[in-house]
Amino acid sequence: MNVILKSGDSMSLENGSTAMQAALAISEGLARNAVCAKVNGELVDLSHVLHEGDTLEIVTLKDKEGLNVYRHTCAHVLAQALKTVYPTCKLSIGPVIDNGFYYDIDFVTPITQADLAKVETEMQKIIKSNLPIERFTLPKDEAIALMKEYSENYKVELIEDLPEGETISFYKQGNFTDLCRGPHLPSTGKIKAFKLTSIAGAYWRGDEHNKMLTRIYGTAFANKDEMEAYFTMLEEAKKRDHTKLGKELKLFAIMNEGKGLPFFLPNGMVLKNTLIEYWREIHTREGYVEVQTPIMLNRTLWETSGHWFHYRDNMYTTKVDEEDFAIKPMNCPGGILVYKNEPHSYKDLPIRMGELGLVHRHEKSGQLHGLFRVRCFTQDDAHIFMTPEQIKDEIKGVVRLINEVYTLFGFKYHVELSTRPENSMGSDEDWNNATDALKQALDDMGLEYVVNEGDGAFYGPKIDFHLEDSIGRTWQCGTIQLDFQLPQRFDMEYIGEDGGKHRPIMVHRVAFGSIERFIGILIEHFAGKFPVWLSPLQVKILPITDRQLDYAKELCVKMKAAGIRVQVDERSEKIGYKIREAQMEKVPYMLVLGDKEVEAGQVAVRRRDGEQSVVSAEEFIATVCKDIADKTAF
Repeated sequence: MNVILKSGDSMSLENGSTAMQAALAISEGLARNAVCAKVNGELVDLSHVLHEGDTLEIVTLKDKEGLNVYRHTCAHVLAQALKTVYPTCKLSIGPVIDNGFYYDIDFVTPITQADLAKVETEMQKIIKSNLPIERFTLPKDEAIALMKEYSENYKVELIEDLPEGETISFYKQGNFTDLCRGPHLPSTGKIKAFKLTSIAGAYWRGDEHNKMLTRIYGTAFANKDEMEAYFTMLEEAKKRDHTKLGKELKLFAIMNEGKGLPFFLPNGMVLKNTLIEYWREIHTREGYVEVQTPIMLNRTLWETSGHWFHYRDNMYTTKVDEEDFAIKPMNCPGGILVYKNEPHSYKDLPIRMGELGLVHRHEKSGQLHGLFRVRCFTQDDAHIFMTPEQIKDEIKGVVRLINEVYTLFGFKYHVELSTRPENSMGSDEDWNNATDALKQALDDMGLEYVVNEGDGAFYGPKIDFHLEDSIGRTWQCGTIQLDFQLPQRFDMEYIGEDGGKHRPIMVHRVAFGSIERFIGILIEHFAGKFPVWLSPLQVKILPITDRQLDYAKELCVKMKAAGIRVQVDERSEKIGYKIREAQMEKVPYMLVLGDKEVEAGQVAVRRRDGEQSVVSAEEFIATVCKDIADKTAF
């Protein structure tokens, strides 16, 4: 028989060959590193039997999907170890998450963090035993009977919820069997590096009315070096925690009176407004107009947009004059009303309409976290209304703008193209046209991207930008969403060159995403040491004694006139204390003034990175002004 490889080449195999045998036929090295396979686009075990004409891709730990399978197998090893150490415990679910996995367990006697060591020891024994992992299937009634035999009531409930007639798969390793779709590694010995990290509580199926289970978190990597690098990164992340630095640098606060509703303090407002000024500068240059739409609009609008039916649980609602209203969770419907406020011709298009809109979304209290997960935030939205012929060029323009923004802050990024989700509006033809348009724009620009199936917005496909920060973490920020649906739902029009009425195409896009969240990312990316142009305080003048105070104030006036954010520390403290405090505040430049500097009209400059120099006051002011104008990295 013949199978088709990822390269498009055909490979001949004996009938009944497995994916592993195919990997061996390609190379021993590939077979040694193989985790699972992708056959006809679906992940399967290496034991999967191939058939004539199958498409085949061997998956390794270099692939994200391979690492997920590796970690999920580790979750099964955890479950087997727990059943050995705590035979009376009941298993529920054990999925893969970012950077690891967890398993939710019902224990007769609660366990603590200290108990994880003996569980890890048992896991090591299972891994060292190199137990083969075998898949088998059962009809639904037999699957239920098997789990009842093992007294796994949570598994029974999961199976009972599956459709009638469905075949259920299990995985067996040694004397342990678990319900699972798979795929898995071929044996437990393939796991080389793992660590159980923490314990938390979690309601069964996420429902607070159900029993509280114990959630054990863990992670696994291809080797010990990668795992050590990961934990080093976590330690560094703790030092950069934006909630901690945000408090120390007096940037923002979250009050009990408004959980999930951030308060920006004076320093934080300087930072936020500086970002907004930059946003306005580049958008004005690129031909965007700015609008502002109401924070609250009536139910009819949200029904027309589809949000009332698709997003209702995340919206705050109220009544005004006995009419239902919703506080906006998104800016787009308001932007559409602005477009419809007057008639448009094809000559007006594209219209690039920006809005720094304050939106509110109901997030569960347990999910709130600093500026990363809030209930109100400023979205740097823009909506572009265009003709079909303008789609590709407009998408390219947005991609270039987003690239400029992320490059300025020193972010690397990768791109994902997200396609139609299950809960969506519109015809297949519209979705196909929209998705093809985004693909063509990315292909024309030579941008590498991965396709994220089924993760688009309910009204259209999208391009997502995932940033990589200074310690290697990724964040999803920018997005470009192509929308054929809302223009139809709102009956939007323009007069074409032929004099007839036509439907515009709409793009939703953000660069920062949420300004609040972007600030949180910047705090951690720079560890609070913002570039000069972005720093709330750019220069701190530190006179050694009161004799230098007049000169310090004179310099302060000159710097403020030049647009520099500067402050004089007039306190009668020792200079060493003043310097240490300024360093804790992460001020880019500290000017130490003694009698010599006053007499010579100079300043002794101490940079935040430790570099020191003595220059004239005029030269220093010119240097800082250039830093600000050029938006340099320091």
